[in-house]
Amino acid sequence: MRPLRVPGIATACLLIVSIAAAAETSPALRGRDIMFYKSLNPGIWSTKAYDTLWRAWGLSAKPANYDEAVRDRYGLHAAPYKNDGRPLGLLEAPRFPFGKGLVNNCLLCHGGRVAGQTIIGLANSTLDLQSLFEDLSSADGFSMRFPFQFSYVRGTVDPINPSVFLTQFRDAELNVRPHPVKLPMGTDICSDPPAWWLLKRKKTRDWNGLIDARSTRVDMVNLFTPLNSGDYVKKQEQAFADISSYLLSIEAPKYPFPVDSSLAARGKELFKENCARCHGSYGPNGHYPNKIVDLDEIGTDPRLTLAVSEQFKEIFNKSWLAREIGADGKPIQAAVHRGYQAPPLDGIWATAPYFHNSSAPTVYDVLNSKARPKIYTRSYRTEKEDYDPVKLGLKITVLQQSPDPKLPGYERRKIYDTTQPGRGNAGHNFGDDLADAERMAVIEYLKTL
Repeated sequence: MRPLRVPGIATACLLIVSIAAAAETSPALRGRDIMFYKSLNPGIWSTKAYDTLWRAWGLSAKPANYDEAVRDRYGLHAAPYKNDGRPLGLLEAPRFPFGKGLVNNCLLCHGGRVAGQTIIGLANSTLDLQSLFEDLSSADGFSMRFPFQFSYVRGTVDPINPSVFLTQFRDAELNVRPHPVKLPMGTDICSDPPAWWLLKRKKTRDWNGLIDARSTRVDMVNLFTPLNSGDYVKKQEQAFADISSYLLSIEAPKYPFPVDSSLAARGKELFKENCARCHGSYGPNGHYPNKIVDLDEIGTDPRLTLAVSEQFKEIFNKSWLAREIGADGKPIQAAVHRGYQAPPLDGIWATAPYFHNSSAPTVYDVLNSKARPKIYTRSYRTEKEDYDPVKLGLKITVLQQSPDPKLPGYERRKIYDTTQPGRGNAGHNFGDDLADAERMAVIEYLKTL
């Protein structure tokens, strides 16, 4: 009988290396590496523009701690990976006609920091996108003139009009049109980008349930810069599929402070009675209903959801972007809804401020409409001392009057004024009938999600 042969050390090592190599090329890891290290768009600004931003701040010399000063100025965060000292969401890319420049990617808005933690996939609640884009462009000697603003208040963005604007210049095959189609655009649109880890729970995505949550192509509108041809955009579909795999692999962050387990147990029962109908249940057998609540029922500020026009939907649904085949064997089409999707609440502790427009600074404010501040500001710092573990959200300073319209935009955007269009904090009165002790119990339970 021939002796049984056991693989030698060299063979075993090769096997381990092969398995490791296969793991390193998984779609999620490829998507992560694209997100962290590779731009699919050309550079917009020169590297010099970043280095000279300080001149727009009225300083006479470049600060010694410059990278930190840039982050503080615009509400950016240090990248938790190698990024040449630049903040999360700004990376190097080839710049036309030659050389290298800088471009932003998704992590500028979807890389946040709360209670001392930098979290990939969390909305950047401190970002002043408008000031950053204006100052970078000014440092390069040009003005970014668009028929919309990127942001009206710090920590929010307009996710609708940039997509509408770029889509105007593309035909159904994504080629650049010689003459753009005129599409309606709104104003005063404020959005708190939904957390990426919620995608795995959803059937439809975004605040208004615009499209199937498994759509790969919908985000490819971000490649519609004039320097990208239609063929180039289409060729990036696999890259976006990998990015989608990465987003679906992200898990919700755990609450970093102590939890009163007995109070949380009481809160769980109250949550089932009052909240689960829209926001779902949690744990091993958790179920998310993916419910879109009509504006007449939810009562929150309508500006964001009403900004998606039927004309935009029709153009999108006739384009290559909407020919992607879904799990049901049919093309994935966009749909316009007159309401907002009640989100899953995994990791809700980290996602302050709340509502689709960031108008409620804490969960307590969400559950008690009478307690919501009308005009307020905050430090825009992101350490543990800036977090409110009692009301579950962000510490704020209430103000008595609206900001002076003569203030520079950079200063005005630090103040959240709920009397302004798109920033209303009315609606979602479903917690008003709870006693205060019951609210605190629900809050304690939400810390466990």
